[in-house]
Amino acid sequence: MSTEGNAGIETGSNASANAQANAAAQTCPNCGADYQGTSPLCPECVAETAAPTTSFAPVAPPVAAAVDAPAPSVTDICLCVVKGPQIGECFYLEGDEVTIGRDPAAQLFLNDRTVSREHARIVREPGRVMLYDAGSLNGSYVNGVIVDATELHEGDVIQIGTFQMAFHTAGSHSARPAPAV
Repeated sequence: MSTEGNAGIETGSNASANAQANAAAQTCPNCGADYQGTSPLCPECVAETAAPTTSFAPVAPPVAAAVDAPAPSVTDICLCVVKGPQIGECFYLEGDEVTIGRDPAAQLFLNDRTVSREHARIVREPGRVMLYDAGSLNGSYVNGVIVDATELHEGDVIQIGTFQMAFHTAGSHSARPAPAV
């Protein structure tokens, strides 16, 4: 088939070939390079580009809390990804203890090779919330400092592997805009 007389409208095998080429176009989430193909690795920076095999589901930000709201309950605690894979997503932590790691059985599953299978735990204790590193290879950081155990405060930035997540309680987070995607 031909495109003559069609003012740039493609027909026949050319349209099919272009559709297949466009379907395989990818952009690396790590370096931003555009490339063709289905490889799970970026040809520029060799970062993994395939989507995680399993992930946790983000939730919408909470509705603004009243000024005299009671102290946050366990489900009022959330982590918002501010840097790394899944940027802009917020995840509520449920229960008195939340496991974090690359193991799909972890309650907060972070599918990245820089995260240990059993990386860390966030534990709700009377009057405070604690982060405990679980002996991870790359360590757990809070506000740029490596920690074995530390109390978390509003706005602290937790780094686990390539993920940087801001710690928030529902009342304080509701007034903040969502991180840019």
